[in-house]
Formats: sequence, structure tokens, C-alpha cells
Amino acid sequence: MIKFVLACILVVGLGACSLPTRGPVTPTSWVVAPQRTGAPLKERSDFWLKVGAVSVASPYDGKSLVYRLTDQRYEKDFYNIYSTIPSEMISNSEREWFNKAGIFSATVGQNTSLFPYYTLQATVNEFYGDYRVRPEAVVSVEFFLTVTNSGKSNPLIGANRYTKRIALKDNTPEALVLGQQQALAEILKQYEEQLYKYAGNLPKPMGQ
Repeated sequence: MIKFVLACILVVGLGACSLPTRGPVTPTSWVVAPQRTGAPLKERSDFWLKVGAVSVASPYDGKSLVYRLTDQRYEKDFYNIYSTIPSEMISNSEREWFNKAGIFSATVGQNTSLFPYYTLQATVNEFYGDYRVRPEAVVSVEFFLTVTNSGKSNPLIGANRYTKRIALKDNTPEALVLGQQQALAEILKQYEEQLYKYAGNLPKPMGQ
């Protein structure tokens, strides 16, 4: 009997040792990258436009997708992340969008070594999925267009804020990312019209 019990223990032990081990869970990576389509607009300025740093409010400034579950409760999804932090992701989309728009002679990033006369900065105040009533993607962006001058006048040309809410087809992370991309595209398209108006009557920059 003792030998039988020991044999059973040995078999169970070997079975346990042969169980497959589960490796670390790899997060799924997503990107929000709206693309401008259609012909460029008529160029309204032969100066360059610099896309400055994009500031993203907390808790949306990290790589994790953010869900709003109640009025006070937000949750980060550490298993579904953006390919890069939202500030870089949105800044790249913004620069590419307005470069294709053709309003200025060129639209460059903040790391350029050339001296731009006009700078466009943005603050992202909301960037999340709202699941309190029905699933929606929420994106809110405020743009600040400034001119480099000698300090004799206000450098701010205009400040404009836009908020878009896009209904989602389901509660999946993919639906949220697609909704955020659509919302950001609509915001960039709407601000493009405003930027075109600004570019038609720009204040003279320093030294011009």
C-alpha cells in the first residue's frame, strides 16, 4: 500500500512538472494616425509653419488606452497601448496633415534646425473612451497659433478649441482607436479651415 501511494504521488508530481508554463502577456499595440485626403489648398503664406510640442492632459498622457466608466472613475488598459505616447502620435499626425494641406510653404516638426516665424502648438484636453451610457470616443484639442516678434505685440494670433464625440460600434479597443482616429481627423479638418483664414491675414514676423 505504501509503495502504491508513493507511486501515485510520483505520477502526480511528474504530471505537474510537465504542465506548460505561461509566458508574460504581450500588450496589443495601436496607432491613431488620421490621413488627409484630397488636393492641397491654395498656398497662402510663403513662410514655414512649425508644429510645436503637443501637451496631453493627465490621465491621457500615457501609452495605455483610457476608459471612463463613471463620472469619477477612469481605468487604464495596460494590455492595449498606443505605439508611442499620445503627444508624439498626435504631433506627427498634425504635422503631416497640415503639410499636405499646403497652406504654408512647409510644415515642419519641432526638432527642425531652421528658424520658423509661425508656430502651432496644441493641448489635448480629452482622449479617452466614454462607456458611461453608450460607447463613444472623446477627443478634445485646443490649438494656439503664434508669431515670432520682437515682443512689442501679443504673439498669439488665435486660440481655438474643438471637441468631437464619435459613437462606437462595440466595446472593443479596436473600435475605440478607430473612433479616436475619426474624431482627430474631423478636428484637424475643421481647424484646417480656420488656419486657412488666419494665413490670409498673418501679422508680420520679426525682421520682416
